[in-house]
Amino acid sequence: MKMLTLKLKPKMIFGIILALTGIVVIVLSFTSNHLENGKSKSVSAVVSASTDKQRRDYLESFGWETAEKYESKELTIPESWNEVYNSYNDLQKNQGFDLAAYKGKRVELYTYTVTNYENISDGVVADMLVCDGVLIGGDICNTAADSGFIVGFDGKQ
Repeated sequence: MKMLTLKLKPKMIFGIILALTGIVVIVLSFTSNHLENGKSKSVSAVVSASTDKQRRDYLESFGWETAEKYESKELTIPESWNEVYNSYNDLQKNQGFDLAAYKGKRVELYTYTVTNYENISDGVVADMLVCDGVLIGGDICNTAADSGFIVGFDGKQ
């Protein structure tokens, strides 16, 4: 039987420990940033939006006033996106959301009529995308064909 012996000096032990620590830090950073169990973690705080009051309170935090009635419908975020969806997701990323983690998932779309948007009295709505009671995105837009626009909740592009 052959025996292998290894004589380690303190500097070599320190180097091995340092290298292993670096590998552990990299692995932990990667997993915490990329394995999110299908949920987007780009929003600094989770916005609860399971009730009408919570959704209205969120819109009011940006100064928006809404009509009493609202519409809701269920939709599926497509698995593959075209340029329109990519542009829309860029808008979402600019306001702290990211819809990429919700591709193929069913979400609820709530649409509120905004009654106090600058000099436009008709056709401005707030769309809010909600998944499992959490706000995952949305916008303020004008549905008029001649003067349409879409902006984030803060009213900026």
